Amino acid sequence: MILTYGEGIKEGWYDGGSIAFAVLLVIVVTAISDYKQSLQFQNLNEEKRNIRLEVVRGGRRVEISIYDIVVGDVVPLNIGDQVPADGVLVSGHSFAIDESSMTGESKIIHKGSKDPFLMSGCKIADGSGTMLVTSVGINTEWGLLMASIAEDTGEETPLQVRLNGVATFIGIVGLTVAFVVLIVLLARYFTGHTKNPDGSVQFVAGKTKVGQAIDGTIKIITVAVTIVVVAVPEGLPLAVTLTLAYSMRKMMADKALVRRLSACETMGSATTICSDKTGTLTMNQMTVVVACVGGKKVESPDSWLELSPLLTSLLIEGIAQNTNGSVFVPEGGGEAEVSGSPTEKTILTWAVKLGMDFEAVRSESTIIHVFPFNSEKKRGGVALELPDSQVHIHWKGAAEIILSSCTKYIDENDHTVVMDYSKVNFFKKAIEDMAASSLRCVAIAYRPFERSEIPVDEEQLSQWKLPEDDLILLAIVGIKDPCRPGVKESVRLCQNAGVKVRMVTGDNIQTARAIALECGILFSEEDAVEPNIIEGRVFRALSDEQREEISEKISVMGRSSPNDKLLLVQALKNRGHVVAVTGDGTNDAPALNQADIGLAMGIQGTEVAKESSDIIILDDNFASVVKVVRWGRSVYANIQKFIQFQLTVNVAALVINVAAAVSSGNVPLNAVQLLWVNLIMDTLGALALATEPPTDHLMHRPPVGRREPLITNIMWRNLLIQAFYQVSVLLVLNFRGRSILDLVHDNIEHANKVKNTLIFNAFVLCQVFNEFNARKPDQKNIFKGLTKNPLFIGIVGFTVVLQVMIIFFLGKFTSTVRLNWQQWLISIVIAAISWPLAVVGKLIPVPETPLHEFFTRSRGKRNSES
Repeated sequence: MILTYGEGIKEGWYDGGSIAFAVLLVIVVTAISDYKQSLQFQNLNEEKRNIRLEVVRGGRRVEISIYDIVVGDVVPLNIGDQVPADGVLVSGHSFAIDESSMTGESKIIHKGSKDPFLMSGCKIADGSGTMLVTSVGINTEWGLLMASIAEDTGEETPLQVRLNGVATFIGIVGLTVAFVVLIVLLARYFTGHTKNPDGSVQFVAGKTKVGQAIDGTIKIITVAVTIVVVAVPEGLPLAVTLTLAYSMRKMMADKALVRRLSACETMGSATTICSDKTGTLTMNQMTVVVACVGGKKVESPDSWLELSPLLTSLLIEGIAQNTNGSVFVPEGGGEAEVSGSPTEKTILTWAVKLGMDFEAVRSESTIIHVFPFNSEKKRGGVALELPDSQVHIHWKGAAEIILSSCTKYIDENDHTVVMDYSKVNFFKKAIEDMAASSLRCVAIAYRPFERSEIPVDEEQLSQWKLPEDDLILLAIVGIKDPCRPGVKESVRLCQNAGVKVRMVTGDNIQTARAIALECGILFSEEDAVEPNIIEGRVFRALSDEQREEISEKISVMGRSSPNDKLLLVQALKNRGHVVAVTGDGTNDAPALNQADIGLAMGIQGTEVAKESSDIIILDDNFASVVKVVRWGRSVYANIQKFIQFQLTVNVAALVINVAAAVSSGNVPLNAVQLLWVNLIMDTLGALALATEPPTDHLMHRPPVGRREPLITNIMWRNLLIQAFYQVSVLLVLNFRGRSILDLVHDNIEHANKVKNTLIFNAFVLCQVFNEFNARKPDQKNIFKGLTKNPLFIGIVGFTVVLQVMIIFFLGKFTSTVRLNWQQWLISIVIAAISWPLAVVGKLIPVPETPLHEFFTRSRGKRNSES
């Protein structure tokens, strides 16, 4: 309405209509962007909830999606799993669940025949069991609860909060400058210092009509509003939204599901990664390659078939019953289908080769009590009652831990022999040799037990601890799990990027050492000594101060418990590190929560671990972890690129308009033109720079510090050089344009329109070149890798086409006139010079100390000297 009043309905509606159209266009673009992001969040949430689980159908275990579960399915449940639907516990051992998600009570509930009902969404806290599904989907208690809750995906990341603060600060500065300019221009106008193009004074006290004074005042207010339009960086919030949305989608393609947006940014600052070994650094494709049975080492698979009958029978019995896996043999014959964890599948496959009939063996004895495998104790056991009322207690777990509980072994003649000192050393040496060859060592042992000593009462039986002493060793198996292809290169990339990779594993220290050397975590045999390599129990026994001091040097931690991992994370964070941690077990949840970035494994990870994580690595591959680091750095770098681009535009336009307004009372860039630059160009600029893919260059510089300023010294250098150049050239055109363009003899109004159009055109084309400069803030070759981002090229091309259309066809709306070819050439040359200027500018060295710290230190130094 202001613009319409000053110029009349016939001409004035162009400016008002143009502004309304520009604002409407940006609102639509932003709304579409937000809508697409909400759809993306919805898809990610669907993927997040799409849990894969095993069910028993037709006597065989099959893997299905949680969305495909139906009433009547039988579901095996283990520690760390999520109950997928409402159901009834059919059978269970030491079965306890955490119902806090439903009841709000953190108490662990034990389930059995007296209380068999299970609710969807609860987590298995201990034990194992089997449930029968009774209701699914919206008909479950969890479904009814979730139907009444709308999930909020409007999470703001720390970087978004910081940028909103920057935008607010710049807006306040703009308003302040606009207010000062308004006061100066009003003072100039009403004191008779503002003149028309023909040299006449615009306001003479007592002579100028009230209507003319109001028109003059409105024009001055328009100038002030224009300065506010220039100052406010509308594109900043959109740039962050686009960058995060684009990065999340691309990270999904790189097998990383982002659960918390802030993790995208934080990962770029990671200084250390504490990684699991099995399945992350290794392939998780295990096979038994050597076994120590009958008191001797057997490496040939053919020799395993020659084991003595009693030893074979006890081994098969222990393996078949002391497992959470299963073996299904098709009715028509064919290869057995083995399911379970990778270690379980490997040992079950070995037992099948020994002649195990899984179902027959399990039907021959009754399970009395189960001690589920525990990552703290690193072993699991089962008590069985045989048909003749004998009781066998079978144990399986970490080789040296099981061996330390053994007092006897069965030799190749089925004789039970007392284990003397030399035999103990033989078995220890066998374990060390296997571990040195990167083999995971698992021992299997048993002991007979008196039935009369086992509690009869169900409650007492549930609390009964399986005897774990006086065991008889049956076998020690060496399991080969080769390193993933390319893992050494991934570790080297991290090390070059200033990110230290630490292996934290529950495996034998010798196995961990061998794998670490193979992966490049340890460089040589000389590095494989304390404190570079340490056992969990040794680290655990240190004081807090000692742990903090030694944590810097640790590269490998073997035989670690989840609590050791948590202690390491805490020690590293206290030393100022930004820590990323991988985890897959339920007990890893505290470490995943405590870490700056928790990375759960998508395949082997339990639901508890996934719920505690920030990012889920869908393929359990360390190479994907490295890609997450690249994307984290890319997010931060892309936002910095846009900040440099945006602030150069704002600073240049603000200085040009303020200088022109204060000196002459008029501005070369009007409100509509600046809306085009600020709203539309910045929107397209945000899209172009937000979609820059990560480059190898990002992995050749140190991590971004937690408190590193958003605008670095390099950015200040680039920004000020470009802004100074643009301001200098365009102000010269503003004050001397008529003579430079040979328009002295033209009509003054037309000459000013041509001059202002040229300034506008040159300014826009300068920003096009500035987009290229912003792509590589610290590199001289700004066109490097340009062909890898066709979207950038398309957006820049679209911007140029729009600018040409504005000059040629939309002059009435933007107060511009058509330029001849010489004037176009001048605009292009002015813009093109900014490219070599940027290259030369990058030769200027900048101090490493951030500017605000530099000034703070200088002030402190002066104060101390005085």
